[in-house]
This record gives sequence, structure tokens and C-alpha cells, in this order.
Amino acid sequence: MGIFQILELVCGLALFLYGMDVMGNALKKSAGRKLKTILGNLTSSKLKGFLLGLAVTAVIQSSSATTVMVVGFVNSGTMLLSQAISVILGANLGTAVTSWLTALNSLGSSETVSAIAWLDYLTPDFWMPILALIGIAFIMFSKKDKKKDIGTILLGFAVLMVGMSTMSGAVAALKNDPEFHKILTVFTNPIVGVIAGAILTAIVQSSSASIGILQALSVTGGISFGMAIPIVLGQNIGTCVTAMLSALGANKNGKRTAVAHLFFNVIGVVFWLSMYYFVGWILNVAGIINIFDLATASINPFGIAIVHTCFKILAIILMWPFTKLLEKLACAIVKGDDKKGDEFTNMLDDRLLDTPTVAIDRSRLVSAHMAKVAIGSLQKSLLLLDNYDEKIADEIREEEGKVDIYEDALGSYLVKLSSRSMDEDDSAEVTKLLHMIGDFERISDHSVNVVESAEEIRDKNVCFSDQAIKELETMKAAVSEILGMTLDALESGDVDKALAVEPLEQVVDYLRDQIKLNHTIRLQKNLCSIELGFILSDILTNLERVSDHCSNIAGCIVEMSRNEMLDIHSYTRKAHRDSGAYAESYKAYMEKYSLAQVE
Repeated sequence: MGIFQILELVCGLALFLYGMDVMGNALKKSAGRKLKTILGNLTSSKLKGFLLGLAVTAVIQSSSATTVMVVGFVNSGTMLLSQAISVILGANLGTAVTSWLTALNSLGSSETVSAIAWLDYLTPDFWMPILALIGIAFIMFSKKDKKKDIGTILLGFAVLMVGMSTMSGAVAALKNDPEFHKILTVFTNPIVGVIAGAILTAIVQSSSASIGILQALSVTGGISFGMAIPIVLGQNIGTCVTAMLSALGANKNGKRTAVAHLFFNVIGVVFWLSMYYFVGWILNVAGIINIFDLATASINPFGIAIVHTCFKILAIILMWPFTKLLEKLACAIVKGDDKKGDEFTNMLDDRLLDTPTVAIDRSRLVSAHMAKVAIGSLQKSLLLLDNYDEKIADEIREEEGKVDIYEDALGSYLVKLSSRSMDEDDSAEVTKLLHMIGDFERISDHSVNVVESAEEIRDKNVCFSDQAIKELETMKAAVSEILGMTLDALESGDVDKALAVEPLEQVVDYLRDQIKLNHTIRLQKNLCSIELGFILSDILTNLERVSDHCSNIAGCIVEMSRNEMLDIHSYTRKAHRDSGAYAESYKAYMEKYSLAQVE
């Protein structure tokens, strides 16, 4: 094999790997929210977990990617180890789809196809350029992301097949090379075959790619069934390297997931390879059939796909009843318990960034919890204005520190996520989440400010006039309602509730101005003091700003539901121009939170 053939082989491998990467990323992006939904709705059912792993891997064309995602889920505490094992079993079978796709490349050299003229139209040489043209047309001329993704999938598949064809062409000359066939005799040793398959797959980080290389070599006629079986089995061990590397920075359960994946393949390889030679020996001794003689026949790409798929199925049949034992084995190897951290910040696992829709879903859950903590703190702080409690004040300060941690973790995670390839809707949602977490953090800051005002009232032993107390109660009730409405809209995604926030926010603005005006009138009548006025002004300012943040959050919810990228002020102006529902809601809130006239 000359230098030009070697370069051609390397070029073909590069095209194959690039095509697979492009196609896999486009498939993940195209699957979008459906992928997020099926990954997020796990149950304890082994069968559902298995089907989940099978479906996801068949879609994204990579068992390694699925396993890394599973490690991320387990590491973040959103998936149990027992669930992960079932998903891994399905992922191992799902990756067999790729070997059948790459085997299609051999149709072009099939003697059957060459003998029947009309079958030429079924060969990759005919339909692959058509797929590539359709793909590039979608990418260049379509304005919709979905069509662009489909075009990228088609183009990626075409590049993959070109790479496969290039590799096959590079090694075709070896068919009549005696030195090459002499080298291949080394792989008649099954242990050497298993090791070679594992090392090759570990290097290219993809069992699909290493299977493709073996299929390309099979066109030389120098690869027999007896050689291919151990190599294919070894490739299934090598594919575990990606998950093992990913688990290095994971917690104990994340590491156990990767170990379970490794042992599933190792046990399957050892058992079925031993059974193959043991049963073959028994049949040979009994004089029934010599399967080792049959195994000397040359294997083609479809034969490799069959061997690959059969092993996957047999390994699942073997391990299906023993998933609990596999879980115990993983726990026995990776001993100890994880340090308890915050269950929500743990959801933000970097391994999930490679699947943006899943990472966005995790970010949304953490954001919702952050909002719940911040809004809960503000509502508790309102109670302290009537009855100060040191314990509650300490809780509010502790929760404010926790919200700060959430903001730092979410902000960093969302910034990382924003650099990944996403469609416009997902990108807009990441932007809006970044906006909202700032509002949540400010609400928690205002809760501490209100606590400080309550402490000032206690320390100075002062109290408001009866009328000021009534007005403040009205303001607190309005702010409490807008907080609850905002949280409900965020958790449920209810646009109607989000739209109802803005008119109430305007009423809160009115209450702030009117209460300050009433206080000035009371000062003129010597019914209140300037010192109390400063405290009242601080409380009113904090509560009004809280309502502003609620309005910002509601605007983000509305925009995300409509897939719009308007700024919050545009949304507010639009709401003010609405003379229908907005005006009615505003009037109703004004009546509900009306203030008594100053006497």
C-alpha cells in the first residue's frame, strides 16, 4: 500500500468522521424539544428506559453521546443509576443502525445489482448525489431552521458515505496484495482481534466509525467471519472509553454509570465469545458441523452489520435479568457516598451542554426554583413589617445568599450554553433566562432591604399612624398578589397570567405615589413624623421595584411563548396601548386596591 493510498484512506476516514459528526449534531438539533421531552420523562420501568435509550441513540446516531448524557443526568441527580442502566442497554442496540447505513455503500459493487440494470438506481452512486443536492439546496435557500437542519442531516450523511466510499477505494488494491493478507492472519487469534477492535474504537472515539473502517477493509475479501467477530466485539468495549473519560469529573453515581456501561460490554464480550468457541468445539467434536471452517468465508459490510447487531441483541438478552446485579457491581467497584450538594445547582451538568434542548430544560427548572426561593423570601419579609421575628429574618438572609449562588451558577451555565449551536427559539429562551435570573436576584435583595426596614422600626420603637398602616397593608396585598401571579405564570407557562401582571404593576406604581402624597399631607397636619417618612419611603420604593421586576419576568414569559425577541420596554408599551383587556384589568385592580381619602 503506497503513500497515496494511505493518504486516501486517512482522507476517507476524516470525511467519514466529519459527516457523522455533522449528521449527529443536526439530528440532535432537529429532535429539539422532543428529545428533551423523552429524556425528561423517565420512569422506573426497565422496558421504557430501554426503549428510550434505543430511540434516542437511533435518532442521534451515537451510543457514546447518549451514554455521556446519561452520565450527566445521573451526576445531576435527575436520573437513578437503575434507570441509567436500562437506558444504556437500549443505547447499545440503537447504535447498530449506523452499521446498516454504512453497509449501503457496498451496494454499488454488488454483483446482483450489476446484473439487474434497474437496480443501479438503488445504489449510493445514484441517490447519494441527489441527497447531497437536496441538502445543500435546503441549507442555502430555506429560511426555516427545521429545513436547514434536514438539509444538514442529508449533507452530513452524503459526506459520511463519500468518506466510506473513499476508504473502500483506498484499500481496494489490497485485495490482491499477499503481504496484506499475511498481516490479517494475526487476527485469527480472537484475543488479538478483541484488543485491536477495542484500541481502534478508543482512538477514534466511536464504535460506528471503527465499524465503518472494518466494513471498508472487508471489500478486500481478506476479512473472514472468524476475524470479524472478535474485532466487532472488541469495538463494543472500546466505545466505553468516551463515557469513562466523561465520568472522570462526575460524582460517585456518575462514575458508577460509566462503570456499568463498561462491564455490560466486557461481560457480554467474554461470555458470548467463549460460548462461540465452546459451542463450536462441541459441534465439531460431535461431528455435526465445523463452524470454524464456515467462519473462514469472507465477510462483506452487510455481514459485519449482522454480526454487530446480533452481538448487541445477545448481550442485552444476557444482561437483562441481571441489571440489579450490574448496579451492585458498579456500586461495589466505586465505593462511598457522594457529598450532599444543592440538588438544583447539580442539575447544571456540563455534559448536557452538548444537547442544548436538554440543558435548557435543566436551566428552566433551576430558574423556576430560584424564583420560588426569591419570591418566597419577599413574601416572608412582608410579614416582618407587622411582627418582627429574628428567626425568619435570618432565614431570609440565608435564602438571599442561596439565590446569589443560583444566579452565579445559572449565569455561567447559560453563557456556556449560548455558545452552542441552537435554533432561534432555543437561543431566544437562553437570552430570556439570563434576563430573568437577574430579576430574581434583585427581588431577593429587596426582601433583605424590607427586613432592614422592619429592624429599623423595631430598633427605634416607632409605629405608623393607623391610616398609614392601612395604606401599607393595601400596598403589601397588591405586591403579594403580583408575586404569586408571576410565580404561577412562570411555573405553568400561562401567558394569560403573565399578561395580567402589567396592569397590576401600574396600580402598584400608583399606590406608591399616592401613599407618599398622603404621607406629605399627614406631615403638614402633624399627624406623622419625617423619620417615619424615610422608613415608609424605603419600604414603598422596594415594593414598587419588586413589582417592576415581576413585570420584566412576565414580559419574558410572554415573549418566550410567542418566540419573540422584543425588549421588555417594547412589551410594556404594547400592553399600555391595548385598550381592551389591559384597561379592564387595570380598572378592576384599581377598585380592588383603592385607598381611603386622607382626613
